[in-house]
Amino acid sequence: MLLQQSAESLAGRVRYIEMPPLTLSEVGADLLNTQWLRGGFPDSFQVKDDRATLQWREDYLRTYLERDIPALRPRIPAKTLHRFWTMPAHSQGGLLNASALAEGLGVSGQSVRHYLELLVDLMLVRSLPPWHEHVSKRLVRSPKVYVRDSGVLHALLGLGSLEDLLRHPVVGGSWAGFCIETLIAAAPADSAAYFYGTAAGAELDLVLRLPDSTNWAIEIKRTTTPKVSRGFRRISRQITGC
Repeated sequence: MLLQQSAESLAGRVRYIEMPPLTLSEVGADLLNTQWLRGGFPDSFQVKDDRATLQWREDYLRTYLERDIPALRPRIPAKTLHRFWTMPAHSQGGLLNASALAEGLGVSGQSVRHYLELLVDLMLVRSLPPWHEHVSKRLVRSPKVYVRDSGVLHALLGLGSLEDLLRHPVVGGSWAGFCIETLIAAAPADSAAYFYGTAAGAELDLVLRLPDSTNWAIEIKRTTTPKVSRGFRRISRQITGC
């Protein structure tokens, strides 16, 4: 907003620093479930009562949609954008299906891409691109879409307590998105993030390419009996070379 008000471009005299909400390293591992449920916005995280923190996030969503976004990008109805924001929330971490979203909203595919680009630019949604280096394989080409802050995700879905979240079908996608944002925030600056997926169904949740060109292959599961699968070992060797 300040840049828009400036009469000068400030090219060469400004630096962009992306500051994520509170991270797990800042709040402590003992509050992991609290941060997962409430997200990283300080006013949401610090409220003692689950009902009050959900109300804060619902008010945040309404204010953002009705006031902040129209100030930046006019002519997008708040109700339409709220519906669009909620649709990928129900399939957190799913592949982008622009035609299905367009049909559900009653808009064009171009409008869907416009809405997605807006939420990505505002750092509200992450469009995680597919890993593309193995050109000989039939790799997935569509990005995966995540609501970046887990607390905002849960507010969009009306999940006000940990019990509600654990019973909801989105629990796996929510946990994966929370872990992905945590890992990206902890990665060195200038790291690049991807996911790996093939047409045959082989997947990795996250591939991090570090500034020194080394690759980390990461699979995320929320289970009481985690184990490393043979498929993960095979894919990770292809990606990391070790």
